[in-house]
Order: sequence, then C-alpha cells, then structure tokens
Amino acid sequence: MASSIETTSTTTTLKNNGNTYLSVDTNDVVTMNVASLNGGQLAGMRNRIINGDMRIDQRNAAAAVTITTGNQFSVDRFQGITSVSSKYSLQQTTTTAVGFVNSIKALSLSAYTVGTSEQNFIRHHVEGLNIGDLNWGTSGAKTVTLSFQVRSSLTGTFGGSIFNYNGSRSYPFSYSIGSADTWTTISLTITGDTTGTWLATNGVGMTIAFTLGTGSGLSGTAGAWMAGYNSSASSTVSILGTSGATLYITGVQLEVGSVATPFEHRLYGTELALCQRYLPSFRMASLSTYLFAGKYTSTTETTIIVPFSVSTRVPVTGVIHSGVGDFTVINSLGQTVATTAISIGTGSETNAKLLVTSGNSNNTAGDAAIMATFATDTYIYFTGAEL
Repeated sequence: MASSIETTSTTTTLKNNGNTYLSVDTNDVVTMNVASLNGGQLAGMRNRIINGDMRIDQRNAAAAVTITTGNQFSVDRFQGITSVSSKYSLQQTTTTAVGFVNSIKALSLSAYTVGTSEQNFIRHHVEGLNIGDLNWGTSGAKTVTLSFQVRSSLTGTFGGSIFNYNGSRSYPFSYSIGSADTWTTISLTITGDTTGTWLATNGVGMTIAFTLGTGSGLSGTAGAWMAGYNSSASSTVSILGTSGATLYITGVQLEVGSVATPFEHRLYGTELALCQRYLPSFRMASLSTYLFAGKYTSTTETTIIVPFSVSTRVPVTGVIHSGVGDFTVINSLGQTVATTAISIGTGSETNAKLLVTSGNSNNTAGDAAIMATFATDTYIYFTGAEL
C-alpha cells in the first residue's frame, strides 16, 4: 500500500503502508508517530556537549581567568589553550543570547600578532564513551551537526576545528559573523570521519576547538577531513590581534544528523552531575557548615571520608581548597580545632576520597571527627578526573 493522506470532518491523517505517522485535528492538535528525530534518538541527551550553555562554573564562580601557558578551565568542561602567556582571559558572563542565562567570554588583553606555530583557542573534550555510537573511523561513520550561538566585537570569518585524541585527524571549520556585538546562530554539518582512530573509551573521544588566534602553520582548509593536526581553518579572524576584542559563545550542541535542532536545555541538577564526573566540587557559602565525617588517627591528625555525588571518570589524584584556616575539625566532645594542613589520602575509588587534615589538639586516636567550615565562601574540589 502506498502513502496516502486521509481527511475526515475532524482529522487529516498521513499514512504509509497502513501505519499512521501524522495526524492533525480541527483544534490544531498534532500527533506524530516517528522512530527517530533527525536520524537520532527522539529526546534525552541529544547533545553530546556537557555544559554547552555555560551555566556551571564550579572552579571560578564567574571570576575571570587569565590563560597562561597551561591548560586552564573557565566554566566547567571548557578550557583555554595558549602557546603564549597571558594574552587573553576567559570568564562566565550573563551577556548571552536570547533563551540562555550564561555564556563564556574571551577577552584579548593586548594586541598580539600570533606566530606561525602558535595557537590560542577555547577547547571542549568529549569523552569517548559519549561518542562511540558515532562509529567514526569506520565505514559506518555518522554525520553530525555542530551548532552554537556566537558574538564578537569583530566581524569576518572565524575558525575552529574538530580533531581526535592524538591529532592525527582533524576537520578545520569556519563561520561568519557579519555584525559586531550581535548574537549569530551558527550551524555546521560535518560528515563523519571514516578513517583514523577515535576513542570510544573514557579517554578523549574528540576535541572541539574555537580559535582566538591560530598561526598559519596550524591552520588548514575549512570543511574537509585531513590527516594531521590543525586547530583552525586558514585565514580567520584573530581575537588576540585587537586589544580589548571579545568573543562570546553559548548554546554549543553536537548531535547526530544533518539538521541543528533547538538547544537541549537540561535540568541544572542534571548538568551539574554531568560536570561532577570530571570535577567533584563542594562550595559552601556559610560559616559552621558541617561537611564530612571521619576519625582521629592520632592526637593531631584526622582522616575524613568525602563521598562524591557522582562517580568520577577515573580516580581523583589531588585536592584544591580555599584557605586551610577556612576549615575546622570537631571532636567527639564538641571542641573545634582549626586545620593547619589538608591533603589527599590513599585509595583508588571513584565514588569517594579520603582527606587527611592536621591541627594542634590533644585528641585520642579512634575518636569520631566532623569536618566543618570555619569561614564563608569556602570550597574544596578534587582534581585528576578531567579529560
């Protein structure tokens, strides 16, 4: 039986081989029966990018971060990469496109001419476990669409790239901003790579880069896969070339198919949990907040158990915290002792970690202890699980 359109006094129906796929009644109520959306799942986690709307900023709480020669995070899951020190900063802002709350802002700190072999970009690593179904590196590689909202104080052709974990395959891309300080919607359809090695493990599955200034030696032809590493398309605008120039990005989405669907706004708690797979973080605004329990292992030292809300990608290896005096340990008698040192304990678990704290006190080994805040605006976060 061929496709047909059937109309009654109340409903218009599209059928194929006797199956109803679409119906519209006189009240404009539309009913659809479809197997997929844009060639992929109908709903739920369409977007492979975590924190694409830049809402989560566990490390910096919206403070600007000057990017030095290292790889430094601004908002969660988005890093600044640079070949030279202190040429730009990144910051979570509330200057954003309609329908969004936050964006990430790149600000040029001085006019700088990028060298041939230098690169500066905002980077997002996608874990391999989250893109294994794309089948990149095989004949069944799926097409994807990358979309985002962007705004700049400059105009022209801007660049970026998608590349694999070792830089042996890359896809430089370009996009245009025609009006300064105006939000522009970008949508790029990318044919899946049928060669190369794309990890489907808990390592780096792919990297998406938005250039702020990349030299010609690390730039390539836009819109095609190539062997080797290029972090941008050729002949693109350099934000770093103009002191005070800005680039804002939000609504970053990577999805299966050749059409960009509206940005997938996930619940805040869901997005935070996704970020905490890579960065278990605790930020406390109040004084005397009870945090974690443990026990004294000597008269001056305690071992504190810190449970994670989400199991981490790999075991954490380090801890960063606000001032050591921001925390106190309370013994079984209710006496408080300010800490003099906090370090990470042993163990390779992914659902919790031990902290070791030191402080001057006459306690008994084996007694119970509770770690609490001793100041306002305190934080603890654990490192080593990031991509």
